[in-house]
Amino acid sequence: HREGAERWSRECALLASCGQERRPERVTLPLTGQRWSVELLPGRRPSVTDRGDGVLRVHTPAGTDRQVSQALLRWLARSAQAELEARLRRTSGEIGIGFARMILRRQRTRWGSCSAAGTISLNVCLMFQRPEVVRYLMVHELCHRPHMNHSKRFWALVAEHEPGWKPLDVELLQGWRNVPAWVFP
Repeated sequence: HREGAERWSRECALLASCGQERRPERVTLPLTGQRWSVELLPGRRPSVTDRGDGVLRVHTPAGTDRQVSQALLRWLARSAQAELEARLRRTSGEIGIGFARMILRRQRTRWGSCSAAGTISLNVCLMFQRPEVVRYLMVHELCHRPHMNHSKRFWALVAEHEPGWKPLDVELLQGWRNVPAWVFP
């Protein structure tokens, strides 16, 4: 029933995001608590400049929605790589379950996954979730290292490291609603 709930949540979120602005006036990353206003400027290629003054300067040749998304996605991926990897390493150390490497993806269907080889894949869209929810997802994926399934033993291990996981799981299922439209142009 969890997979059905995930599918329903994603479909609702994707429908809702169709009406959202694809040229954001603001960008907020709940994971880090950071907020920026967005300024659109001409530029030779899509890029973003962050001078640390609370303004993301999005440079694009033609200023199309696609170019704005492209620039913001590159910026988001750089930010997510550093932030999520540091948090995953910290969580791994806290719970004593290691991983081989982390890769970052932008997916419409999953928040994360764990391979048998120990690769943890995380979705760049986690940047739009609360820190507690992201930590839960990381605990969940790390607990797949000893249990590559959703058995009772797996969930017991998750509960050992994240006792309040159930409401966080529900919030994560609904988390697609927090992802802005420009992430999936």
